[in-house]
Amino acid sequence: MTQYVRDIMTADPVTVEPQTSVTAVARIMRDQDLGAVLVTDGGRLRGLVTDRDLVIRSLAEGGDPEQTTVAAACSDDLVTVRPDDELVRAVRLMREHAVRRVPVVDEGHPVGIVALGDLAMERDPGSALGDISVARPNP
Repeated sequence: MTQYVRDIMTADPVTVEPQTSVTAVARIMRDQDLGAVLVTDGGRLRGLVTDRDLVIRSLAEGGDPEQTTVAAACSDDLVTVRPDDELVRAVRLMREHAVRRVPVVDEGHPVGIVALGDLAMERDPGSALGDISVARPNP
């Protein structure tokens, strides 16, 4: 049976505008227990920022996180999929580009994210990654 991206994606992704401060994005991630948010400009996908991006591209550089915008920390060379793409395409792209998350777009607008953990839960829920993906976060 063919599976599609829409079957496992996390819908309604959290988005922020490029001028949002790194501090504000970090708080959103903390409060909503997220590892990544999408950066949009006028509703169109512009980038993706992870918690690791915030540390490596912002904090480690010594900038003021209140003044540094997420535009400086996000990845903007994105690989994307559509909701009606077959899941095997998302897996192939993640492998080829060595990424853990792929934004799902429909006509340029973000509608979801497919993460490595989503794939683990779908394909091998008993795996270590599957177990970790469903575990409650540390307080």
